[in-house]
Amino acid sequence: METLETEKLFSVEKPLLKPISDHSSVDMSRHGRNTIVSVLLQPFQWLRMLSSRLNTSFVVGVVLVYGLNQGFSGSIFKVVTDYYWKDVQQVQPSVVQLYMGLYYIPWVMRPIWGLFTDVFPIKGYKRKPYFVVAGVLGVVSAMAVVVLGTLPAVLALSCLLGVSAAMAIAEVVIDACIATNSINIRSLAPDIQSLCMVCSSAGALVGYATSGVFVHRLGPQGALGVLALPPATIIILGIFIYEKRSSTVLIQKNKKDTDGLGVAVKGMYKTIKYPQVWKPSLYMFISLALNISTHEGYFYWYTDPKAGPAFSQEFVGIIYAIGALASMFGVLIYQKKLKGYSFRNILFFAQLLYGLSGMLDLVFIKRWNIVLGIPDSFFVITEESFSRMISKIRWIPMIVLSTRLCPLGIEGTFFAFLMCIDSFGQLASKWSGGFVLHAFGVTRHEFGNLWLVILLRNVLRFTTLCFIFLVPDSDHLDDLVPSDVLPKNQPEDDDDIKFLLL
Repeated sequence: METLETEKLFSVEKPLLKPISDHSSVDMSRHGRNTIVSVLLQPFQWLRMLSSRLNTSFVVGVVLVYGLNQGFSGSIFKVVTDYYWKDVQQVQPSVVQLYMGLYYIPWVMRPIWGLFTDVFPIKGYKRKPYFVVAGVLGVVSAMAVVVLGTLPAVLALSCLLGVSAAMAIAEVVIDACIATNSINIRSLAPDIQSLCMVCSSAGALVGYATSGVFVHRLGPQGALGVLALPPATIIILGIFIYEKRSSTVLIQKNKKDTDGLGVAVKGMYKTIKYPQVWKPSLYMFISLALNISTHEGYFYWYTDPKAGPAFSQEFVGIIYAIGALASMFGVLIYQKKLKGYSFRNILFFAQLLYGLSGMLDLVFIKRWNIVLGIPDSFFVITEESFSRMISKIRWIPMIVLSTRLCPLGIEGTFFAFLMCIDSFGQLASKWSGGFVLHAFGVTRHEFGNLWLVILLRNVLRFTTLCFIFLVPDSDHLDDLVPSDVLPKNQPEDDDDIKFLLL
């Protein structure tokens, strides 16, 4: 009897376990959906956090300047001008390499643009008018190339320099705001730079994905007209962006322009003499200058129907677009895993991987990928993705470090000065690459020694590691510049000091 009752007891209680199992599976399913939704919402929550702690207009400005003006316009500029010089002007790759170096002249002049924005306000505004000036210059220069028809190489180069100058001026203005916010809220410095890089990469992704289509449908010259659209949005940004009107010139009220200029120059001179400033600045220059650019020789080779794989215009855009997507993953890796490490450690391993990634170009030039049974299209996309991701991880800490080297009060001017040093490095990279291509006899249809140029470039990338000691072994939270860089008689009350905090 007891056995029977016991069996009944268990037979009655057994089914009670089933609903519990069903409920558990439902909870797990809901938890899985909630996790996916949470992951998808993270970027928006991050943007909301930045907007609340900084300002919405500042975030919008970063998106327009870095996303549309630098990312989208810069990618269109890169692809379309390559085809313009190759097919319309029919210039040798070594000469195009020299032209590309000239594009960096407006970027080398960034300290001048920074001085204008810091020292010479227009009707009390330091930033708004210069956004408008940059936008007008970009629209006029881009439309001139299209409307005036086939131009002599000198005039075409002048118009393209105008487009480049418009990008440089707009970036200097927004960089001044970035430097100010990075100094005042140092914990957000990596987040601000990550926002810049994400916007730039996203814009580049769209630009590269559509650039081949623009070139194919409109032709290289007609496609340059697309470059007029991003500067037009910069004009709108300059009109509507919020900025407090101030009667000050640089820092102190009622100062003359010459006094403000003198304060800025003295502050820059005093700052650059600190070893913790000039050493990392020297490293950034060396790392860029030693990375000689072989882009034009490489581009002419893989679009050549006889010597290279003869990639189409659309596929070239796809290669760059996937590379831009990979660079976004590089930003994500830095933001999630690397931003807490010291600048020296990140840059050492990033530079090491950057040198290794360059060896993939050598494999592709020698066509060893075909021997291994790897198709050209798959190999070049893999190589571009890995190289762009590592390049972004290598670049972000250098920009974050640059913001930490800027003294408060002349942050716009000094950050522009540091970026000018970087532009000198990139100019040296382009011109030295052009001379090397010419010295090794790489032309429009002759690529026999291109692999030697690639090998030399990779050796120089590894050589950069010898200078890593110049980078401070500190992170983004450490103070690198003394707070008393500017003259001590400067008023320190918030009412007397005017900083742009958009």
